[in-house]
Amino acid sequence: MSRCYLQLTLADRHRLHQLVERKVPVNEMARQLGRHRSTIYREIRRNTFHDRELPEYSGYFSTVADDIAKDRRRRLRKLRRHPQLRELVIDRLQAAWSPEQIAGRLLTDGLSLVRICAETIYRFVYGKEDYGLGLYRYLPEARRKRRPRSSRKPRDGVFPGATRISQRPDFIGDRSQFGHWEGDLLIFRRDMGNANVTSLVERKAATP
Repeated sequence: MSRCYLQLTLADRHRLHQLVERKVPVNEMARQLGRHRSTIYREIRRNTFHDRELPEYSGYFSTVADDIAKDRRRRLRKLRRHPQLRELVIDRLQAAWSPEQIAGRLLTDGLSLVRICAETIYRFVYGKEDYGLGLYRYLPEARRKRRPRSSRKPRDGVFPGATRISQRPDFIGDRSQFGHWEGDLLIFRRDMGNANVTSLVERKAATP
């Protein structure tokens, strides 16, 4: 029998926490809670607490899960309660701004009295209610589905220390050997097409 989707209550989450602790199969959790198994999967995936510094303390905890869910709904409601802010975000997304740029500019320029973060914008883009707008097409990677948190690459430390210009050997800096290249990449705006220009110059051969 199909069941309509209803938000889990704190009591439901207390029961779910006990079932998770006992490592009960998801199908059985769904049966005992009277929910579809996809609801249980989604609840555990979205509202599990993760501690990066102390991973052993990570887990699904009822009160923490309830707070995470309430905070998510509260942040998303900002874009529903404030139509002008919503339209501003949509306009910037369609202009190929990233969620990080939008959130930062709103804060810096004071364009809105309501503060939102990049994560709120991502959830707005990929949320069920607004997914039909197709705003994901304007994001840098234009993914139809958002990449799971566990597979996202950290933003810091993109380039290993050994490859930084400041740490390159002296013989590269004085252009005494062939085989070392300098590269530049020029990316055009989206409305001018998907092409870009890459230039590569061999440092020794380019020496006057």
